[in-house]
Amino acid sequence: MTTATPTIMRRRVPTLALTVVLLVAVNVLTGVVWPEWAVPAKVLTAALLLLLARWCGLGWADLGLGGRGVGRGLRVGAVAVAIVVVVYGLGLLIPATRTAFEDSRAAGGVAALLYAALIRIPLGTVLIEEIAFRGVLPALVGGSWWRGTLWSSALFGLWHIVPSLGLSSANAAVGATLGGWGDVGRAALAVLATFGAGILLCWWRRWGGHLVSPVLAHLATNSLGVVAAWWVVG
Repeated sequence: MTTATPTIMRRRVPTLALTVVLLVAVNVLTGVVWPEWAVPAKVLTAALLLLLARWCGLGWADLGLGGRGVGRGLRVGAVAVAIVVVVYGLGLLIPATRTAFEDSRAAGGVAALLYAALIRIPLGTVLIEEIAFRGVLPALVGGSWWRGTLWSSALFGLWHIVPSLGLSSANAAVGATLGGWGDVGRAALAVLATFGAGILLCWWRRWGGHLVSPVLAHLATNSLGVVAAWWVVG
C-alpha cells in the first residue's frame, strides 16, 4: 500500500469527488439518455478513473492492479467461477428456481447472446464496476479495509438504481415477487442487494490480493447468467 504522502492527502478529496461525479454522469447518460453508447462511454470512464487515481498518487498495487499477486488472484477467481457454475447448474435443474432465469432481456439469436456475454457485460459492466468500486474508490477512501469496503459498496448499491427500473417487467421471478412494490421499492431492494454483492466482491479482492479475482467472479456471474437466461428463454 502506498504511503499517504502530502500529495495524496491534498488530492484525495477532490479526486474522490470527481470520481463520484463521473460515475453518476455516466450512469445516467448510458442508462437513460444514450444507452446505445454504454460500452464505449464506460470503457472511457474506466480509463479516466485510473488516470485520476494515478494523478492522486495512488500506485497500481493500491488499485489491485499490481504485477505481484496475479497468479493467486487468478486461482481465487477460478474458485469463484466454479462456485457460480455449480449454483447456476443447480438453479437450472430445479424447477422451483428455474424461473429466476426467465428474463426477456436475454431473448434473441446467437449473435445477440455473444455480444452480451463477450462484449457488453465484460466491457460495459464488469470493467468499469470493478475498476471503480473494487479498485479506485476503496483506495481513495483510505483507512481500514472495512471503511473502504463499506463506502465503495454503498456507492455500488446506489449505482444500480437506474438499472433496477423496469426490471420486474423483464424478469419473470422478479415480476412475480416484486411486481407490486413499485419503482421505489424495487430500487431500494436493488440497492441493498448490490450493497451486499459489493461487500462480497471486495472480499474476493482481499482474498485473492488482486483485482482479477472479483473481475472473474463478476464476469462469471453476469455472463454465465445471461447464457443461462438465453437457454431458458429460448
